[in-house]
Amino acid sequence: MKILNFGSCNVDYVYSLDHITMPGETQNSNSLKLFPGGKGLNQAIAIARAGSNVHFAGCLGDGGEMLKDILSESGVDLSLVKTVTEKNGHAIISVSKDGENSIILYPGSNAMVTKDYVDEVLENFEKDDIILLQNEISNVDYIIEKAYKKGMCIIFNPSPFNDEIKKVDFSHISFLVLNEVEAKAVSSSDGVDEGIAYLQCTYPSLKIMLTLGSKGSVFIDGETKIYQDIFPVKAVDTTGAGDTFTGYFVSGISKGDDVSTVLKRSSVASGISVSRNGAATSIPCIAEVDKIIQNNK
Repeated sequence: MKILNFGSCNVDYVYSLDHITMPGETQNSNSLKLFPGGKGLNQAIAIARAGSNVHFAGCLGDGGEMLKDILSESGVDLSLVKTVTEKNGHAIISVSKDGENSIILYPGSNAMVTKDYVDEVLENFEKDDIILLQNEISNVDYIIEKAYKKGMCIIFNPSPFNDEIKKVDFSHISFLVLNEVEAKAVSSSDGVDEGIAYLQCTYPSLKIMLTLGSKGSVFIDGETKIYQDIFPVKAVDTTGAGDTFTGYFVSGISKGDDVSTVLKRSSVASGISVSRNGAATSIPCIAEVDKIIQNNK
């Protein structure tokens, strides 16, 4: 079984602020740092650091050399990556002293994923291989359609939520990984419970991995619900926490691990990541995660 992560690569411009800037407000930043990022890149690195082999597909543009380096150093297979002349995608991230963040995305090279490129990539995969997708690249709906026809296991993280997601056929998805805000947006519901009920009723075979912030997470498969508490830490930077969780979750699912074990590892890995600065650079390796789990038994 192969794992393909078809996603985005960004350069993150991270500004340290006293608080998240309000509309109409101007404030000086305390620092500026550059980090590798993008939900695709972050999740690919998390999968690799969780101990699984992962192929990454996506478009790298001008200024994306540092992104290729960290992917390669983390053990991600880059043989399917496409280089384009467009400016590389990037993010402007504000991080408050309390660890909260606000993010602006510029798609750049991430919007250069064409249908022809998708077809070329998917020729390398077959039935029951896993494909992980987010919503920071172009033609996500087409990728899902083609992957479904090949019989692949499709894991979708509908983030960031926008009108493009309305093109996606959710009946083709095997696992939906999302947070409370995304659950309400995807289902057009006012509450999380209503949103999950709608998704279960409309797509009864869909497995849902819902992250609940400080309340932990819950895996939902039909009538089965498995809850997991957060791993408590002092938050320094929450950027990439969800990506770390997702990557560890995908790795665990691919290995056929018990769901409770998968959730615990994902929770601890996510907790470690928020105790450090940056997104991709904050993702722990599985040896560190398992050591903490063992020491906290």
